[in-house]
Amino acid sequence: MAKVKDDFRTISGPQKAAIFMLSLGEDESARLFELMDDDEIRELSQSMSTLGSINSTLVERLFIEFADQLSSAGSLVGSFDSAERLLYKALPEERVSQIMEEIRGPAGRTMWDKLGNVNEAVLANYLKNEYPQTVAVVISKIKPDHAARVLAMLPENFSMEVIMRMLRMETVQKEILDHVERTLRTEFMTNLARTARRDSHEQMADIFNNLDRTTENRFLTALEERNRESAERIKQLMFTFDDLIRADNAGIQTLLRQVEKDQLAIALKGGSPEVKDLFFQNMSERAGKMMREDMEAMGAVRLKDVDEAQAAIVTVAKTLADSGEIVISGAGDEDELVY
Repeated sequence: MAKVKDDFRTISGPQKAAIFMLSLGEDESARLFELMDDDEIRELSQSMSTLGSINSTLVERLFIEFADQLSSAGSLVGSFDSAERLLYKALPEERVSQIMEEIRGPAGRTMWDKLGNVNEAVLANYLKNEYPQTVAVVISKIKPDHAARVLAMLPENFSMEVIMRMLRMETVQKEILDHVERTLRTEFMTNLARTARRDSHEQMADIFNNLDRTTENRFLTALEERNRESAERIKQLMFTFDDLIRADNAGIQTLLRQVEKDQLAIALKGGSPEVKDLFFQNMSERAGKMMREDMEAMGAVRLKDVDEAQAAIVTVAKTLADSGEIVISGAGDEDELVY
């Protein structure tokens, strides 16, 4: 659940509109949705689905801003489900499905904004199967830095063909742009949004990763008694500090440059011998000696402090994996964890 918003000054215009729509109720909001165009519905639905908990005092202030009278619907919770439920009151099922799939996908008001928030490897993997002329149009519409990264990931001969098409390209007709947008929306963004929906076991694994060790063990033990299959699946999906043994040497060296030395010393106190060896192998002799001395000087360390330090380093590792700066192999020889 998103953090409760309690500062009226930090609420954006779309968020204010989302709070207002949620507070009106389904029937009244449905009539307003009927008067909006698709872009307005998408933007408002995006805000509604990511709103989180809203303090009732803030709702009251919002109504005072909209009109010179007090009217409060109490606390609200904006979510994908509440946004979807309101849309179904006003729009055909197919249109609602399309809108919800789009807002679950990359952020952005227009298709080109959304493409700018798609990982370059994912976008390149899709574009390599398209006609060079179509790819040239897409590349010409996204930001230069993003376009450069996408081009670099396309097959060399194909990327050169795209470059030549771009060099010869004149003003693109609106009909062509509209056709490319429709194709991207129906064939790419829809599939991207569907695959982006996370399995409930993956979500629970992330939650368990952030629990302290005692609570985590207690929950997993209780879950095993009720549903052993789910418990085992969550264990497989969880990523712990000791799982960093699956990172290569270059990844560990990158990670070492990103974490605090004091934090790493505490984390290593509770790490497995294998993961300790991996970290020390990737330090200089002097740095490794200093780290060992620091760990010895600490003496006994609270398990809670070890858990917090390990969780913080795992978070950094996941961020680096997301950006492609490090690679963490999976349990299988050919697997790779993608976060």
